[in-house]
Amino acid sequence: MNLLSRITIDKDVCHGKPCIRNMRWPVEVIIDMLGSEMSIQNILEDHPELEK
Repeated sequence: MNLLSRITIDKDVCHGKPCIRNMRWPVEVIIDMLGSEMSIQNILEDHPELEK
């Protein structure tokens, strides 16, 4: 799967910010979590609706 196909932009979702595949999960939130040293595993455990 092309990883970029998991990122969608819709002007009616999250003010048009890039989101994880039509969910209301802005990409910047995921990046912020990773930047705060949260591991991918921790993010996935805390948010099971996301996938690796």
